[in-house]
Amino acid sequence: MRLLVLGGTVFLGRAVAAHAVAAGHDVTCVARGTSGEVPAGATLVTADRDAPGGLAGLDGDFDAVIDVARRPSHVRHAVAALGARVPHWVYVSSCSVYGDQSTPGQRATEAPVLAPLPLETDDATGENYGPAKVACEQALLDAVGPDRAMLCRAGLIVGPEDPTGRFDYWVARVAEGGEVLAPGTPGDAVQWIDVRDLAAWLVQAAEQRLSGVYDGTGAPIGRGDFLAGIAQGVGATPQVTWVDQEFLAAQGVEPWAGERSLPMWLPLPEGAGFLSRDVTDALAAGLTPRPLADTARDTLAWLATGPTRKPWAGITRDDEAQLLTAWKVAHPA
Repeated sequence: MRLLVLGGTVFLGRAVAAHAVAAGHDVTCVARGTSGEVPAGATLVTADRDAPGGLAGLDGDFDAVIDVARRPSHVRHAVAALGARVPHWVYVSSCSVYGDQSTPGQRATEAPVLAPLPLETDDATGENYGPAKVACEQALLDAVGPDRAMLCRAGLIVGPEDPTGRFDYWVARVAEGGEVLAPGTPGDAVQWIDVRDLAAWLVQAAEQRLSGVYDGTGAPIGRGDFLAGIAQGVGATPQVTWVDQEFLAAQGVEPWAGERSLPMWLPLPEGAGFLSRDVTDALAAGLTPRPLADTARDTLAWLATGPTRKPWAGITRDDEAQLLTAWKVAHPA
């Protein structure tokens, strides 16, 4: 298969290209070439997707495209240049497209989505991210039709080379041992997907010309089992202290990401649906998540190499200790 990866130099795009090369495919990656290198065996074509004709110079025919774009203009430019001559498209969207993030157990084929970003807006950051992804989906479907497209609404993508530090925080913290502050309760749902498993499934979708809409994430489990799985993978035996969300909010600890936050935690009940999606359809269509312990082990090994990136989430050990002390004073045993 001749596969065109729009991206291919960072995290998921790079993992897709690497898996496709390993599977024996002829892989071309299109990127500016400023964020990283494509995997060995892939061909890099430098292009500026901001320009409407940025992809016009691509030579040859491709059997499929895998696109990870977040800006609607990039998708519109891609389908204008290639929509008529590439038979199958795989687009990586996001679970952030959903309009109801409070109801657990929703399925991709039934859940309502946000209104798309207006045509005159192309900023996909912050609160625009979900609407921008909706606009990207619509631009693709309008151009190539639902029978030629697979929409993968990815959940939290984790593993080696993750630039965000969200899953990494828990791996590093559990590996360090000692008393670990955990938000909420052991039964609160957590959901993620290893980047390598998602990449393998996206390539499989291109090979099989899978169409439809799916959530690209693993089945949810309780946060207690999540931390236990990480502990198994990194060979640690932490002491977990559960701290309720009201206390954390009162102490100014942010959910999910950002400065002084606890990642992979969202306030309940308003965030109960984001990390508890029903992924029966995706699993039936071939998505195969690896054991959590394996992802944790490999992520810890990658962290030991000293990757240079700015974490987007977490609290310091000193801050954690102070929060635990304050919690115990307020809630004596």
